[in-house]
Amino acid sequence: MPDSPNKDVRSRLQFFIDWLSQNGREWTNPGLPLYLDYMLTDRIRIDKRGREKAAPLSPRTAQAHLATIRSRYNDLLHSSEILDDLIDLGDLASPDDDGGKAAEESAQRIFLRLQMDMHPAVAPVKLVEKQDVADSEHLRLKPWQVQSLVRAPGISTLRGLRDTALMTLMVCTGIRAAEAAALQVDDLRQHLGGELSLRVREGKGGKQRLIPYGPLDWCLMYVDAWLREAEIKAGHVFRGIRRGGKTVRRKGIGTWTVNDIMNAYPVTIDGALRAVKPHDLRRTYARNAYDFGMDLERIRQNLGHNSLQTTQTYIGELDGRDRHPPNMFSPPHDQQSLALLTGKAIG
Repeated sequence: MPDSPNKDVRSRLQFFIDWLSQNGREWTNPGLPLYLDYMLTDRIRIDKRGREKAAPLSPRTAQAHLATIRSRYNDLLHSSEILDDLIDLGDLASPDDDGGKAAEESAQRIFLRLQMDMHPAVAPVKLVEKQDVADSEHLRLKPWQVQSLVRAPGISTLRGLRDTALMTLMVCTGIRAAEAAALQVDDLRQHLGGELSLRVREGKGGKQRLIPYGPLDWCLMYVDAWLREAEIKAGHVFRGIRRGGKTVRRKGIGTWTVNDIMNAYPVTIDGALRAVKPHDLRRTYARNAYDFGMDLERIRQNLGHNSLQTTQTYIGELDGRDRHPPNMFSPPHDQQSLALLTGKAIG
């Protein structure tokens, strides 16, 4: 494992190392096609309660994992010590009296095989570029649906109050699940140009930002009520609750816990219950801010995106409502003639 400051790199490599260990594979026999299949179909994670949950990755995310693994192997293959290490492994496996010649030949074979195994043509990821994303794939809640969602947990219990505070803060600021999980108490009331704002200490790409609440600062009433009832004065804002629902854990919740909380409160969309994902709240924030007249660039800054193009995908600016054609043509008959035509059989 490299000493990398990038937590995504460390996480991806750790998942791969765990998979190697669980399947009895050595690092010299990576089996990337098998690992790719595992990531896309039955990748398993263990939650805080020790339960196994299937969590397949999207093709694009799996591709990022493979890129990180290949990069680490390429670093190793370009290091001056790699051949010596492989020779030492060969000596340990089959000590001979040939002056280490067999071990050296074995090391060369492993080295060449690893070079071939790390080629992008091995375990290719098929990506389908989508021009349009169906409404069923992402949710952008209407204001009345937001109200229904955040009312679902109730505020009469400690758990319900926490979940209400979490969801209202996320939908009123558009923060990511990981950013919500990492919030500290003193992040809640910062200022930007005199405006009361939420501080995201480290967003995606290690970028810190401030998000003005504006008229949505009412979400702090729920957060303050949660902090008061949970007796939290400093440290992580959102924390786990022990069994029985009466006491609060000292440690903050993780990103997966945010997902689990959201899954507990499905909403009715077109007559069917749908689970709302944390990222759906970001899309909801973006879409409603846009619909209510907020400038696209300011939405981008609040969401922490690097490009306006990314922000536009969250807003869904080019969805069906914006792409219906204008009233470019007129019918060749007036309404009375058309009514007479449709009222009798055409033969």
